[in-house]
Amino acid sequence: VPLQASGGGSVQPGGSLRLSCAASGFTLESYAVAWFRQVPGKEREGIVVFRGSDASPVYIDAVKARFTISRDNANVVYLQMNNLKTSDTAVYYCAARTSSGSWYLFRDSEYELWGQGTQVTVSS
Repeated sequence: VPLQASGGGSVQPGGSLRLSCAASGFTLESYAVAWFRQVPGKEREGIVVFRGSDASPVYIDAVKARFTISRDNANVVYLQMNNLKTSDTAVYYCAARTSSGSWYLFRDSEYELWGQGTQVTVSS
């Protein structure tokens, strides 16, 4: 598995979690990294894309101002999730693709590499 997603867990509404997406055997410097999430019975939903240090991340409205994506080193991308809501409950996946050119940011078929998913549960 080229990407390792971790950091999921169970929290109460209003809580925080930080997810990590670590590359194995390569660096993420020339890749765009996205986080998707999926709940049973629904399609996988793209929520944020990190396009590198020269471009601003792109968030969907549902997570904007609550989630922050960042890359601290060449191999790991983080997703800081604050003020979590019950609607954020899902399996979260990180994905990567080469950052050159243009693509549909939140279309999962555009991404070449995937992690295994990490469960996030928000409930009281």
